[in-house]
Amino acid sequence: MQGVNRRALNEDLGYVLKQAQMALHAAMDGVLRPCGLTVSQYSCLELLHRVPEQTNAQLARGVFVTAQSMNDVLRGLQRRGLVERSAVAASGRSRPAHLTARGRQAVLEARQALEPVQLVMEAITQAPEHSQLLNSLRAIVIAFEGDVPATEKTTPTTDGDS
Repeated sequence: MQGVNRRALNEDLGYVLKQAQMALHAAMDGVLRPCGLTVSQYSCLELLHRVPEQTNAQLARGVFVTAQSMNDVLRGLQRRGLVERSAVAASGRSRPAHLTARGRQAVLEARQALEPVQLVMEAITQAPEHSQLLNSLRAIVIAFEGDVPATEKTTPTTDGDS
């Protein structure tokens, strides 16, 4: 157990991974702010663009926030006319959300704003290192969660217009 603590902090994979996540979040936040979006709002819009009619719980899992936080995000996006949810649930309490025309436009503008961030990440991790890094990160997810999350197929990215 002592050997683990002797490693320099900047050599600890978990610590450096968290630093990278925080740096990416800050960079995304900086370019999304002029678009009037937070990273969570953009991620929600991107998920709805890729897979419409998702529930609050599905979106919360995909954006990595609590259901209550996602409810707040959705309410804010609704007030701005970017997202709509039916007033009445089709079944149970679930009210799937979908993008409005303004929401689809906001996604496209945000993707364009995020392009410089995506280019930096791609420049740092060129193939085959890119594939190796993705495989290593997925292996970490599998080790702790048992499987790559279903959201992997819908996780927000800034490439293309799926």
